[in-house]
Amino acid sequence: MRHYSVRPSITLKGRKFKGLRGWAGKPLHPPLTDIPIAAYLLGAAFDVISIIGGSDHSWGRDFWHAGTYAFVGGAAVSVFAALTGFIDWLKSTSPGTQARRTANTHATIMVTVTVLTLIDVALRLNGYNTDAYAPGGIVVLSVVIALLVSIGSTYGGSMVYDYGFNVETAGDSPVWHESETDVLPGQH
Repeated sequence: MRHYSVRPSITLKGRKFKGLRGWAGKPLHPPLTDIPIAAYLLGAAFDVISIIGGSDHSWGRDFWHAGTYAFVGGAAVSVFAALTGFIDWLKSTSPGTQARRTANTHATIMVTVTVLTLIDVALRLNGYNTDAYAPGGIVVLSVVIALLVSIGSTYGGSMVYDYGFNVETAGDSPVWHESETDVLPGQH
């Protein structure tokens, strides 16, 4: 019996293209969110390590700079995550539903995270070449961002895993039947 199925999961052939929303069964928003979430969590961790090292250790400055790179990279990708998330919200949720209310909660938290991140990045760039380690105010802001992005991503995860938001359900698909034949998108 075969142990792996690779091609059906990564092929776009047979999937309907939905513009900025992605393809049927392959939305763009969820994978784009992984980078900012990881960046903000790592950036906050790097800042905490940096302040622990302080000016007594050269690695304090290295972690301060690593946190800055993480936040700048996360902020850059979050632009695309926000754009695709907005299109999903606009096209996939109906007003007055629990799904829309949950999406609104998710979006509000994530927009707050984005605004705080832009403030964080501006402060970082202002002191990037002069500070020997992460300043205390930026460390607090980074930790708040990390906590908020964790909460916001929990709501986003609920949209997918609890509500099946933008998930192409297979129903009684042959992929769940014992078989040696892989079923590609669009095949039955």
